[in-house]
Amino acid sequence: MMPAEALGRRVSCEGERGTVRYVGEVPPTAGPWLGVEWDNSERGKHDGSHEGIKYFTCRHPTGGSFVRPKKASFGVDFMSAVRDLYQFNLQEVFGPQTTIASKTVEVSGFTKNSLGVVSLRHREVSSPGPGDQIRTFMPDVRSLDLCGNLLSSWENVAEITENIEHLRELLLSHNRLSLISDPVSLSHAFSSLNVLSLAGCQLTWTQVLQCAPMWPRLEELYLAENDITELSRLAVWWILYPSELLRRHCLPRLENLNLSTTELSGLQFDDVPPGGKTGMFTTLKVLILNHNNIAQWSAVNELAKLQSLVELSFRHNKQLTNDLTPQTANQLIIAKLPQLAVLNKSRVLPDDRRGAELDYIKTFGLEWLASGGNRDPAENRPSATFTCTHPRYLPLIQSTPPPQSHNTTPQSSAELHHLPSVTIVCPEEAERLPVVKKLPDSMTVQKVKGLLSRMLKVPGAAITLTYTGPKMNGSEVDLDNDLKPLQFYSIENGDSLLVRRT
Repeated sequence: MMPAEALGRRVSCEGERGTVRYVGEVPPTAGPWLGVEWDNSERGKHDGSHEGIKYFTCRHPTGGSFVRPKKASFGVDFMSAVRDLYQFNLQEVFGPQTTIASKTVEVSGFTKNSLGVVSLRHREVSSPGPGDQIRTFMPDVRSLDLCGNLLSSWENVAEITENIEHLRELLLSHNRLSLISDPVSLSHAFSSLNVLSLAGCQLTWTQVLQCAPMWPRLEELYLAENDITELSRLAVWWILYPSELLRRHCLPRLENLNLSTTELSGLQFDDVPPGGKTGMFTTLKVLILNHNNIAQWSAVNELAKLQSLVELSFRHNKQLTNDLTPQTANQLIIAKLPQLAVLNKSRVLPDDRRGAELDYIKTFGLEWLASGGNRDPAENRPSATFTCTHPRYLPLIQSTPPPQSHNTTPQSSAELHHLPSVTIVCPEEAERLPVVKKLPDSMTVQKVKGLLSRMLKVPGAAITLTYTGPKMNGSEVDLDNDLKPLQFYSIENGDSLLVRRT
C-alpha cells in the first residue's frame, strides 16, 4: 500500500532498492506511477525523462525508471521485522529461557528479551514502529545492524535508537538517509554510540561533517565506498560550524576512521602550516585509506598534522606509488610521519624508522642543497617550496644526522658535478644498443628507474636493476632499494647497469 507521503521514501522491487523521486501520472498512460532512482543504476532505464519530459533527476543517466505503486514495497516497521526474524510474540512473557531463531537465550533477571546483538540486515525496515515496544523488548541491545534497509532519513533512525538506551554499535551501511538541518537536535538519540558504519551510503565529506554533531561520543566511523573525494578542514568545517564551541563538539572522541574505496584524491588541513598540528580529529589514532586515488605525496605530509595518528593503512593508492616498490613507498610514508607505529598492519620497528629516515635524508639531500640548504645553521635557508614539500626534512637533519660512512647528503655544491659514466644494458633485448650515461652517484635507484621508464616506455615498477663491473668477474648486484643512492652500492665509473623487465 502506498503511503500518503511517498516522495523521498525508500522502496524495494524485485530485490532492488531505490528512492522515490516522483509520484504522479505519466501520460499517455492513466493512473499513478512512482519515479524511482535505483541504488543499482543497471536496474534503471533512463535519467528520469519520458518522451522528452523530465519528471525527476538521477545521479546516473540510466539510474531511473517508473514502476506502478503495487509493485513496490515500502517496507515494514522495526518491531515487525524483529518479531518476524526472531519468531516471538511481543505480548508473551518469557520464562528463564526461550528459543529465538533456534537459539536458547538466557533471560536472567528480565522477563522479555535480553538480546545484546540484533541483526536486521536486508529486512526492509523503513520506520520505527511503536517506541514503547522497542524500549520494553530491547533493553539490553548493544549492537544493532540495519544495513541494506529502506530507512530514508536520520529522523527514522533516531526514532529507533532513542528507545535503545545502551546502544554502542550501529551499522547503517547501504542505506540512503536524507540529511537534517539541525543535527544537534538528534544527538540525544545517539548519546551512547561509539561505533558507526555508513559504508556505501553515497555520502560526501561535507555531508559527513554536517551529520557529525549527532554523534558526540563516536570513537569509530566507517565510511568506505562513499563519495568522499577530498578531506579538508576549512573548506566546509568553518562554513558549517561557525561557532568554535560547536566545532569542538563534532566528533571530539573519534579514534578510528575508515575511508577506503571512496575515490579520495586529496587531503588538506589548512588551519595550520606545514609541520603544524591541525585542530581537526585531535583524538584520531587509526586511519584507513586503502584503494583510493591519492596521487600527491603532499597528502601524506598533511597526515603528519594529525595529532594522535599512530596507525595507517595506505594500500593500493596506485597513482602515488605506481613507480615505487612497496618497500620504498612504505619507507617514504614512515619517514614523513614521525608518530606512526603501525603501517599497513605491520609494526614500525625502531630499525625500520631509522633506516627510512636516513634514506629520506640521503634521497632529497641534493634538492635541499640546491634550494639553499646548508649544514651550517646560520647559512641554512632552504626555499619555502622545499620546506613545504618536505616539512620533515629539517627536523630530521637536526635530530638524526646520518652516519659518516654512509653519508650521501651533499656538504657543498661541488658534489653536484660528480658524474661517473655507466653503461646501460638491456640483456634481454638484443636489438637495443647499450647507452652510456653520466649519472650522479648520489642519484637514487628510484630516480634511475624514472629515467629508464621514460627511455623504455614502461612503468618504473616494472623495471629491475642490477649492476656489474670490470672488477666483479661477471657477478651482478641487485639494486633492491629504491631510496638508496648509486653510491650506496659502490657503483663506479665504467660499471654497467643491467635493465630487465618484470
